[in-house]
Amino acid sequence: MALSLQRVARSLGVLLVVVGLTFAIFYVAPIDPALRMCGKPCSPEDLEAARGFMGFDKPWWVQLGTFLVAIFTGRTFGSADVIVECAAPCLGYSFQLHQPVTALLADRFPVSLSIALGAVALQAVFGIAAGALAARRQGGILDRVVTGVSVIAASAPAFVVGLLAVVVFALRLDLLPSGGYEPFTEGPLEWARHLVLPWATLAFLNGAIYARLVRSSMIEQLGLDYVRTARASGLSERRIDRYALRNLALPLTTLIALDIGALLGGTVITERIFGQPGLGALLLDATSTADLPVIVGTTLVGSLLIVLANLSADLARPLLDRRLAQGGRSRRPSTATTLPDQTPQETTP
Repeated sequence: MALSLQRVARSLGVLLVVVGLTFAIFYVAPIDPALRMCGKPCSPEDLEAARGFMGFDKPWWVQLGTFLVAIFTGRTFGSADVIVECAAPCLGYSFQLHQPVTALLADRFPVSLSIALGAVALQAVFGIAAGALAARRQGGILDRVVTGVSVIAASAPAFVVGLLAVVVFALRLDLLPSGGYEPFTEGPLEWARHLVLPWATLAFLNGAIYARLVRSSMIEQLGLDYVRTARASGLSERRIDRYALRNLALPLTTLIALDIGALLGGTVITERIFGQPGLGALLLDATSTADLPVIVGTTLVGSLLIVLANLSADLARPLLDRRLAQGGRSRRPSTATTLPDQTPQETTP
């Protein structure tokens, strides 16, 4: 429990640092959103009034404090004549889109969530399966194919893979939509059809990491003493493979959690290629129009998701490895590998 609380406190500290740095970087940058609100011509008096109305007339650290307080209490923009309310949790207000940043993020988040969950599921399943098969047939044709495809996928730009997918499956074969998004509530089939190409693109790019990790780790596992002992005792190769994969649960869990957190924050290139109105597209549009509240809010939410995913992986580690749950104490050195639900490797399963 104490260790879990330490991890939670450390994650909160990291998040606060990210908030401060993000706020400082974007608000110290030579960009003045008040210029767009002021219009043309804009006198110095009108520009100063616009800055005061938007809350940009104070030092950035004062704005940071106001921003943090507004997350819990809400905030009011404007003057006595015109007032704009931003209810808690308030992450700022987009004066260009005339909406609170929280409402914009809530509207786009289901799209990014749909993309993230589907892509991570595909890349984990196919990447782990390909890596395990390649390790079992080390040096064979299948191993060479998996290794070659992994190298190509790891080095291919996302926009090239995405555009090729659109050209082949949407324009030439006319099998799938080239873009757009349909909410799940309006039809699960159409929802899935519009997401197949983004899922496949991200799974192809990121699945290579899973395949290479599983292949190298499986080869190492299959050369350890406990595998030879298992073979000598008559265990099938399929069961031995399951034991070896269980010993990879920790790194795979961490990788999957980080991928989910990163993809939930938005996939800028993929969302733009396939016309998906997610958080990545929102961030890109806000960057092009210098909408600082949206930029900061989207960046902070993406950072929060990554921190939460990393924290979840840390908290899950003791559940996946009993030695960690016992505070790292074990009857054997930490390098000893055990068969799940069995005695240590020197004992016959």
